[in-house]
Amino acid sequence: MPVGYVGHGAPTLVFDKQKGADLRRWADEMPRPRAMLVISAHWQDTPVSIGTTERRELMYDFYGFPKELYEVEYDAPAAPELADRVAALLGEKQPVQREDRAMDHGVWVPMVHMAPAADIPILQISLPSQAGPKALFELGRKLAPLRDEGIFLLGSGSLVHNLRRIDFSERSSPESWAVEFDQWAAETLAQRNFDELIDYRNHAPGLRIAHPTVEHFEPILVAAGAASVDEVSTSFPVEGFEFGNLSRRCVQFG
Repeated sequence: MPVGYVGHGAPTLVFDKQKGADLRRWADEMPRPRAMLVISAHWQDTPVSIGTTERRELMYDFYGFPKELYEVEYDAPAAPELADRVAALLGEKQPVQREDRAMDHGVWVPMVHMAPAADIPILQISLPSQAGPKALFELGRKLAPLRDEGIFLLGSGSLVHNLRRIDFSERSSPESWAVEFDQWAAETLAQRNFDELIDYRNHAPGLRIAHPTVEHFEPILVAAGAASVDEVSTSFPVEGFEFGNLSRRCVQFG
C-alpha cells in the first residue's frame, strides 16, 4: 500500500462536493486497503495512544459551525486486530489504549469523501508531538511493515495552517509566504530530502507564520518515515489553496 497525507481542510469540507471529489478521485486511484491507520493533527498525546477499537459516535471537536455539521454520521468498522498489530510493532513501549477516544474531524471529514461507503475499518492513533520530529519520523518507520499487510497509513493535517490568516469568503488568493512554504514542502518531499524535513525548524521558510503551532505539519513526518524504508515515488494528488492561505496539498508516497 502507498502512504498518504491529506490536507483535511475546514470541517465544512464534509459538505463540499467539488473539493470532496478530488479526495474521492485520489482514493479511487489507489488499491483498496484492508484497513486504515490515521494520525490526525487533532489528537496530540505522548506517548503514542491507540483510539477506540469499538464503533462509537464521532467526535465533533470544533465549535461555531452550522448545526448540520454536528449531525454528520460516519459509521466505519473498528479495527481491533490492527490495534494489536500496532502495539506489537511499537515493541517495548506499549501504547496507551483509549477506548473512550472516538474519531476526530481530522479523520472523519476526509473519510466521508475518500471512503464514502464507510466499509473500511479505521483505527486512529495519537500524534506524539512532544517526542520531537526525529521520533515522529521513526514512528513512521516502525509502522512501515503495515504497508505490506494491506494497511493504508494516512497522516491528516495541512501543510500550511494559520487560522488567523484565512478568509472563509474564498475571495482572496494565497499570500507569498503561504506559497513559499507549500512549495518548500513539496520540493523537499519530492526529493525525499528527509534530513531537511526532519530539521524543518531550521530549513522551512516562514515557519512561524505558516504554522504558529506545528501540529498540522507534523503528521507528514510520520508518513514520510513510513515511506522512507524503500524507494517509492512521491506525488501530489491534490494541490492548491482554500480560504486564502490554507493548503489543500495531499501527498502520496508509492
